[in-house]
Amino acid sequence: MAKQHSPRFLQIVQQAKQRIRECTVEDVHRWQQAGESFILIDVREESEFAAGRIPGATHLSKGVIERDIEKLVPDLDAKLVLYCGGGYRSALAADNLQKMGYRNVVSMDGGFRGWKEAGLPIESPAT
Repeated sequence: MAKQHSPRFLQIVQQAKQRIRECTVEDVHRWQQAGESFILIDVREESEFAAGRIPGATHLSKGVIERDIEKLVPDLDAKLVLYCGGGYRSALAADNLQKMGYRNVVSMDGGFRGWKEAGLPIESPAT
C-alpha cells in the first residue's frame, strides 16, 4: 500500500521533477545488464537499506547526501542514479545534487518498491 503524502510535500516533489531527469526501473536494470558505468545510490534511511537493496547500490541517505556526496563522488560528470522507496526522495535529492553542480544525475521513478514489484534481484542482509 502506498503511503499518503502531504500536499505540500507532493508539490515540492512535482516541482523538482520538472527540473531533473528520471528513468524507469527497467532502464536501470538494462544498464546493469549491459555493464554501463554508473553509481547507484540508495537515498533511503539506513533501516530501509539494511532490510534490502538493489545489488551494487551504495547507501547515502537523503539526510546526508548533500553533505557527503563530494567525498564519495568528486567527479561532477559521473553518472549518478538515485533511488528511494518510490521515487520522491530521490527526485528531491537529484534536484539538490544538480544545484551543487552534478551534471549527470538521474532519479529512478518507482524506486525500490517498483524494483521489487518487477521481480528484479534484491540484496538482503543474508546475502
